[in-house]
Amino acid sequence: MDIESSMSYGSDYHFLPMFSMESGAEQEIAHNVWCKTIQIVNICGIKDENSEDWVLVDAGMPRSASLIIEACEKQFGVVNKPKCIVLTHGHFDHVGGIIELINYWKVPVYAHEQELPYLTGEKSYPAPDPSVEGGLVAKLSFTFPVEPIQLGEHIKALPADGTVPFLSEWRWLHTPGHAPGHVSLFREKDRVLVAGDAFVTVKQDSLYKVFTQEREVQGPPRYLTTEWDQAKQSVIMLEKLQPTAVITGHGLPISGGELTEGLSRLVKDFDDVAVPDYGKYIQ
Repeated sequence: MDIESSMSYGSDYHFLPMFSMESGAEQEIAHNVWCKTIQIVNICGIKDENSEDWVLVDAGMPRSASLIIEACEKQFGVVNKPKCIVLTHGHFDHVGGIIELINYWKVPVYAHEQELPYLTGEKSYPAPDPSVEGGLVAKLSFTFPVEPIQLGEHIKALPADGTVPFLSEWRWLHTPGHAPGHVSLFREKDRVLVAGDAFVTVKQDSLYKVFTQEREVQGPPRYLTTEWDQAKQSVIMLEKLQPTAVITGHGLPISGGELTEGLSRLVKDFDDVAVPDYGKYIQ
């Protein structure tokens, strides 16, 4: 696939050989809400309730575009391309295939306005913190790309009124902390949530837990979270929605009592179980 000259990845973008036992797994967690794990991150396809339109949420790890395209064409049909791509945030593992996807589908991309500097070549993310309390993934995080990518005219700010383009029953919520413009998506009628990395369902800093995908409600990935007070408030806000089913950026989907109990426990014990004891982003 040719990449338009107006778009580019950062010079530090590279393939990362990280996989989990659940890579390739997919399921529909609610009506018209589908997800698939590719390597160690989830992509999500949401179909509009009133049409054949659908939207892709997030764009996976670097060099995963061909796998994303194959999965989406199998799920939604070869001729039924997404109307747009919505990014929960711009970290490398959520935009890794975005340029190839834009080039293939010729669709716009939406993100929160506070994420746009990282998607228009203006600003790098803060460097990951390999010194943070955590497991081997945290220690290896110094290898993760942080340079901004350039999407040119293809990237747009999400509508200020909270609506999600092409999804009539969904709204986006600003859930910062892990990234300045991090957003989550919510469908109120059945309280289905796409949480991105506002919280996750695997202990993401542990290489063993990432590989086995043992399900447990956890705070955002420690090595890339810089504003812990904001991260806590975002989790509190999402817990108040009382979601019935959740797709997170990392880890298996979760629903029912396991979700309710896990999220309640995370809110109650956030400072102890989510916030690391030490690290350069701990105030």
